[in-house]
Amino acid sequence: MYSQTITPTDLAWQEQALCAQTGADFFFPEPGSSVRDAKRICGMCVMRSACLDYALSNDERFGVWGGLSEKERLGLRRARE
Repeated sequence: MYSQTITPTDLAWQEQALCAQTGADFFFPEPGSSVRDAKRICGMCVMRSACLDYALSNDERFGVWGGLSEKERLGLRRARE
């Protein structure tokens, strides 16, 4: 079985991300809720690209990561394949 270990240095970007200073409710809304506020916060975050890279590398399937919703990340993954 393959196991990937994530070290604390790999996640150092999270300490500087604006989402760390906001509530998770914005980034993991109830189904059917708007992700507009999360995307607005992501748009101001200097860690946006690191966040998106992390989400794509780790196949994050829920929430807003790097300014993209689940559906948007799925579309991006499909376009890259």
